[in-house]
Amino acid sequence: MCVCVFTFLQVGKQQQSKDSVFFRDGMRRIDFVIAYTDENDPKKQERRKIYESNLQRVGLELETEDKSESEDGKTYFLKIHAPWDVLTTYADVLKIKVPFKVNDIPENREVPMEWLFTPLRLPDGIMHPEPDYFTSPFDKSKIDFFLMDNRETFFPPSTRNRIVYYIMSRCSYYKEDHLCKDKKGIKRLLNNGTYTAAFPLHDCRYWTRSKDQKCESERYTLYKHWAKFFLFYKEQPLNLIRKYYGEKIGVYFAWLGFYTEMLFWAALVGLICFLYGVMTYNQNEWSQEICNDTIGGQIVMCPLCDKKCGYWKLSSTCNSSWQSHLFDNVATVFFAIFMGIWVTLFLEFWKRRQARLEYEWDLVDFEEEEQQLQLRPEYESKCTNQRLNRITQEMEPYLPLSSKCARSCLSGATVLFWMGLIIASIIGVIAYRLAVFAAFASIMKDSPTNDIEFVGSLITPQLATSVTASCINFVIIMILNFFYERVAIWITDMEVPKTHLEYENRLTMKMFLFQFVNYYSSCFYLAFFKGKFVGYPGAYAYMFGSRLRNEECDPGGCLIELTTQLVIVMAGKQVWGNIQEALVPNWWVSRSARSHPESLYSRWEQDHDLQDFTQLGLFYEYLEMVIQFGFITLFVASFPLAPLLALLNNILEVRVDAWKFTTQFRRPVAAKAHSIGAWQEILNMMAVFSVVTNAFIVAFTSDMIPRLVYLYAYQTGKGNNMEGYINNSLSIFNISEIPLASQPEDEVNPSCYQDYRYPPGHEKQYTHTVQFWHILAAKMAFIIIMEHVVFMVKFFVAWLIPDVPSDVKARIRRERYLIQEYLQNYEVEKLKSQLSHMEYYSSTVRNNLKSKITWEGAL
Repeated sequence: MCVCVFTFLQVGKQQQSKDSVFFRDGMRRIDFVIAYTDENDPKKQERRKIYESNLQRVGLELETEDKSESEDGKTYFLKIHAPWDVLTTYADVLKIKVPFKVNDIPENREVPMEWLFTPLRLPDGIMHPEPDYFTSPFDKSKIDFFLMDNRETFFPPSTRNRIVYYIMSRCSYYKEDHLCKDKKGIKRLLNNGTYTAAFPLHDCRYWTRSKDQKCESERYTLYKHWAKFFLFYKEQPLNLIRKYYGEKIGVYFAWLGFYTEMLFWAALVGLICFLYGVMTYNQNEWSQEICNDTIGGQIVMCPLCDKKCGYWKLSSTCNSSWQSHLFDNVATVFFAIFMGIWVTLFLEFWKRRQARLEYEWDLVDFEEEEQQLQLRPEYESKCTNQRLNRITQEMEPYLPLSSKCARSCLSGATVLFWMGLIIASIIGVIAYRLAVFAAFASIMKDSPTNDIEFVGSLITPQLATSVTASCINFVIIMILNFFYERVAIWITDMEVPKTHLEYENRLTMKMFLFQFVNYYSSCFYLAFFKGKFVGYPGAYAYMFGSRLRNEECDPGGCLIELTTQLVIVMAGKQVWGNIQEALVPNWWVSRSARSHPESLYSRWEQDHDLQDFTQLGLFYEYLEMVIQFGFITLFVASFPLAPLLALLNNILEVRVDAWKFTTQFRRPVAAKAHSIGAWQEILNMMAVFSVVTNAFIVAFTSDMIPRLVYLYAYQTGKGNNMEGYINNSLSIFNISEIPLASQPEDEVNPSCYQDYRYPPGHEKQYTHTVQFWHILAAKMAFIIIMEHVVFMVKFFVAWLIPDVPSDVKARIRRERYLIQEYLQNYEVEKLKSQLSHMEYYSSTVRNNLKSKITWEGAL
């Protein structure tokens, strides 16, 4: 009998599905959910009671799901609904733009050969889920001015949850007679543990449509048409993303998609430049001389380290010189100039794209939302001092100047300490390179791999040292990043920023400065310091006065080492980042959700089990892309395939991020943003800096300028060729003059080294030749010319391309004109209606008076 009753209750419970976004009555939509556990804490219970009472007082409707209904048997869920009056009141307060007329300006954006792009397009209903309207800020007193078919769908769910969150963030949890009136906002209640979570609901399960016809199932649509990797070649449904997640997340994906599109052209040109190096592989005369047994095979080079390193034949660097040619050729100069122009085009065209989005998404004349400027709960709780706000004329907490200065000094000292730690780690890696090079040289001299012709020719001490040092450096970078991220958040919290916007900006600067130094310092060392302060045999320079001699570059230059470092750090970061994003999220929660019966696993419980999308969620996404942007702009002259690696990564990144948003994260509160914020200025600064770094890489890291000087000024043979360049670029040294402590065991006389110095016996022996100064002058001239040419082109392009497209300007003017005209007509019609009512009333009164007088006269 008991079994039968239990079965009956289970069947009844399953028939009433909980996978719904409505209250139990099936009519009122759930706009927000708050979760908490009852811990028998009187203070928390009192706070909840007062807070919920105040929410009801402002007009919100609440419905509670008892803990017995939840899967864990511990969690209560408070469902919140905003009725029509509340929505219209706060839509007026927030000046939310709503439609008042269908857009009547025809679309003239014709794309040449549009049929080629048909496979990349999504269905029009997905790309444009709503018609294009002219919009105006909502005014509750003129409600019939706006286009309204249905009250329930007039405000989309993203707007509804933004309004509810606005109310929740300002609602107090103190009694009216309480003296401490700063206790308000859902953020503070979450921080002190009164509530455990607060979030708007997804509209359905991501893998299937909702069975409720009133539910939009936009999450399912996004998953089906956006979040699957095999759709990587399709455009993104940006309007639907904006409608579902809000403008701030929509702008991020618009920027990421646009950046990826622009990378295609940089990757294409970079690939062509690389192929040029491959096709001219056999025309590389200086490498032919190095590999020639009668030239490179007869040239004996000075030892690369003291004592343990022996003399070596120049021909042993044959393979590295060929490899260097793939990246160090004439096309390198062209590509460096091209990337300087590309980055300008990218930033200027993004401004235009951003301006179009601002108009289409009703962000014109948008100012930072009050939510961003609202005082942080942490600021209110830590600042015990009060002062009068001149604007609001209310007392507010503040941080004394002395405390603010002390906190800022401690924060700055901490950042400098960590940057010093990075420099120390770089010095440690340099010491490692110097220490193990001799070990690799002595080990590989007698290595069995030397008997294998192919392997022995590839694995050289220089290559082994470079690759292992780059890998160690990458591991150090990731370890420092892991710890500094927590330190940066800690010191930013310690500074007690006043608003959320201020907090985000401060954290942005700390994280970006650190990561800039952390990721790029090793590349700067290889590009601009290694091999530049070596000295010459007999007068070598040593690191900090130690016995470790400063590193030298290969005869082929340091460019190939910079390329190796760039590939390992950039590719390693991208692979590690994608592994973290794809595997760290709790994908097993999604799998367990599929196994639950739809009628028992409620919509609010499903979303509660997902990861919380924090306020800094987009911060880390932007930071990752900006660091990548630095790799493909600051050092791209050394590795033309860097944009191709970035392109492949970003194609995956877009879909991984889309998958995370639709399947792994709770639905974020919709927020407005008209741009990418402070990241725009960071990108502009990096774009300018990249012109300088690439000019210096071509001039000082590459061997391009010495070759050109030799070709046009010092080549003495017949024809316009590089014959004799290798002998010309080397200097002779008498090894008997090497100090005894530095002499190797081998004895060879004489020996060569890479530099432009006079030979022994010359009146100016071992001093720089005239050719050295000619090359230095040519390098400086190249830097000046390249910088001026690229900057002139950048400024001309920036001037030529307007930030706002002409058709967008026309639409903005048209919309403003219509708003003014329609409002004027509306007021006139309203006045006429009032006058006609008044005239009708007065005529009725007159007629009544006449009738009364006539009746009285008859009597």
